[in-house]
Amino acid sequence: MSTDNIDRVGDPAPVPVELRSSRWYGQGPFSFEHRGRTMQSGFSLKDFEGKPVVGIVTTWSEANPCHAHLHDVADAVKRGVWSAGGFPLEIPVMSLGETLMKPTTMLYRNLAAMETEEVLRSHPLDAAVLLGGCDKTTPALLMGAVSADIPSIYVPAGFMMHGNWKGERLGAAITAWKYSEELVAGNISMDDWYEIEDGYACSPGTCNVMGTASTMTAIAEVLGMTMPGASSVPAGNSHQRRLAADAGRRSVAMAIDGLRPSEILSAPSFRNAIVAMMALGGSTNAAIHLPAIAGRDCNVLIAEMDSRSGRCVTIEILVSYRCQAW
Repeated sequence: MSTDNIDRVGDPAPVPVELRSSRWYGQGPFSFEHRGRTMQSGFSLKDFEGKPVVGIVTTWSEANPCHAHLHDVADAVKRGVWSAGGFPLEIPVMSLGETLMKPTTMLYRNLAAMETEEVLRSHPLDAAVLLGGCDKTTPALLMGAVSADIPSIYVPAGFMMHGNWKGERLGAAITAWKYSEELVAGNISMDDWYEIEDGYACSPGTCNVMGTASTMTAIAEVLGMTMPGASSVPAGNSHQRRLAADAGRRSVAMAIDGLRPSEILSAPSFRNAIVAMMALGGSTNAAIHLPAIAGRDCNVLIAEMDSRSGRCVTIEILVSYRCQAW
C-alpha cells in the first residue's frame, strides 16, 4: 500500500530550494561535526536533516518581566515549526528590560541589534522567529534581522493585564505618575501606595498604554514583519499561543520561499508605518527607531524624508489609546 499521500508530522515535502542550513548539515562527510554536535543536544538526524531550520530568537529573561512568558510563546512557535516540517532551535539574545536596566536601555539597543544580526548570520538558520516586545527590543530585533536579511517574522510579547484598586483601573507608567502626585498631595496614604504598587502590574507583558512598546509593535505589523493582528494580542492570552504557532508555520514557508526582509520592507511601507504611528498617537521615540531600522536596508526612505523636510502633512489622530486586557 502506498504511503505517499499520508501527512506525517516531521516528514516535510521535498524542499525545492537549496537551504542555507545545508552549508552546515548537507555537506556529506564534511558535515560530521555539525550534525554530530546537533545530535549531542538530543536531536536525531531525522529531526533536522534536509529540513528548514528556524531559529527562535528569544529575549526571555527573569530580569525583564515584560518577557517573563516568552518560554511559553517559544514552545508554541516550536509546535508550529514542527507541524510544518521544520526544525526549531531556540536561541537567546540580550533582553532589554526598561523596568530594571539603568540608566537607560537606549544605551544597548544597537548592541542588541548587533547580537541579533550575528546570531542569525553565524548559525545554520533558514528563517527566524523573533520574540520581543519591551521598548528597545523590537527595533533591536528588527534592525538585526534586516541586516542579516534572512527570512524573519516578529512575534510581539503582548501587553500586560490591567490591575484594579478601589474600583479604579490601573495601567503601567501612567499609574505611577498619577498616584505619586496623589501621595505627595496627601490624598492617599503609604498603605494605599503599597497596595497600588502590588497590583498595577499583575501579569507578564509590556506596558498597557500607547508607549514605545505598543507603538513599535504596531509599527512592526504595519511594516509587514508580523502575523496579521499580532500587535493587538495581550500577553498570555490563548490567542497569542495560537498566533505564535501560526508564525512558526509561516516561518517554514518563508524559509522555503526565501522571502527576506529586503523583499518586504520598502520606502512606501515605512511611510505607512509613520502614518500609522501618527494616527495612533504613538510614542515620539518611533522617530528614533524607524530611521534606524530603515537605515539597515532602506536608505531611499532617509533621502526621501530629507527631500521632503519642508513639506507638512496633516494626519488625523484616530484614537486616544490605552491597551486593555481582561
